[in-house]
Amino acid sequence: MRKPVRIIDFEDTEIAFRYKSGNAVRKANFIYSVVSNPWISAIATGAVKLALRLRLPVEPIIKSTVFELFCGGESIEETDAAISNLGKYKVHTILDYSVEGEASEAGFDQVMRETILTIEKGATTSYIPFSVFKVTGLASSDLLEKIHSRTLLTDDELAAYERVRLRVDTICRKAHDLNVPVLIDAEETWIQDPIDQLAYDMMRRYNTEKAIVFNTYQMYRKQGLENLKTAREIAVKGYWLGAKVVRGAYMEKERARAEVMGYESPIRRDKAATDQAFNDSLEFCVKNLQNLSVMCGSHNEQSNFYLTELMQSSGIAPSDNRIWFAQLYGMSDNISFGLASMGYNVAKYVPYGPVRSVMPYLLRRAAENTSVAGQSSRELVLISKELRRRKSSRKLREA
Repeated sequence: MRKPVRIIDFEDTEIAFRYKSGNAVRKANFIYSVVSNPWISAIATGAVKLALRLRLPVEPIIKSTVFELFCGGESIEETDAAISNLGKYKVHTILDYSVEGEASEAGFDQVMRETILTIEKGATTSYIPFSVFKVTGLASSDLLEKIHSRTLLTDDELAAYERVRLRVDTICRKAHDLNVPVLIDAEETWIQDPIDQLAYDMMRRYNTEKAIVFNTYQMYRKQGLENLKTAREIAVKGYWLGAKVVRGAYMEKERARAEVMGYESPIRRDKAATDQAFNDSLEFCVKNLQNLSVMCGSHNEQSNFYLTELMQSSGIAPSDNRIWFAQLYGMSDNISFGLASMGYNVAKYVPYGPVRSVMPYLLRRAAENTSVAGQSSRELVLISKELRRRKSSRKLREA
């Protein structure tokens, strides 16, 4: 007899926000009210940029508002409260050192050391099942672009790239030794080839028994699904494929560059095509779990629900460690906590770093929530619903 379908309620705000205090929910309501309005959001972000440029002491205000919503702290130690709070509700943490723009050899080395610290912390607790890094945190984007375009490198550039390879290998070796898988984020198409190559080199080295190194596949790319399938065909010959599937974060930037430079856009024609490719990628991964582990990185309720359906129809337990769901800290709590409450493996990306250094990340979050159709409004609807629920619950207790 077929097992009954496990229904996940992404509308249950009590489950979604039970980890937040009343003050935290009200603060989130205010912030999403701002970012959901393009005009107000533009004025607010412009004011913040100006204040930072003038070196005005705005960090305390930022830290107590948008930083508090989207980040876990300024240091690894400061993230402990967020890690513990999420863990109470079976939501795991992926510590993400989100300092950007450190384009120097010393800066690249610092990112490597910090990433290793996240791996070492992950080895001490079941609350942190993954680490993560961006290759542009370890290498010059200009250097990666030259390698991608197959431009002849100078001796200095070859030496610089060898240092990049060493940084990546040092991280992945530590991940392997401590059994804490590491996610390599995807980036722009014009620097992605060397990132892919580094990821596959590391997989061949460290994924012989299980998926330790994960590459990221962006399904807004026309070649995204094919790249995933090709990677699996190669991996099946000798190692596990770690695959994080996402829709992607650079669509407007990619199209604008293609238009300016006069080449065919690498991006799918519309959101519907991207959605279809994303769901097809989930189906492909579920059918090939013999040597593949997958992380579904999505804020789309339908896609997350679709993956649970695929798992149920294939007889895969929610707790199967080959399948994970992931969302960003401060976003889509209805998905994260809803899935976790039903026993699925869920992790939140929890960024951290000094407030001023993390501002590029925070400004991007604000811009994406403003531009992505329905994202901030959906968050606002759910938060407002939770505020009403708590107010009603208070009145019932007082009656």
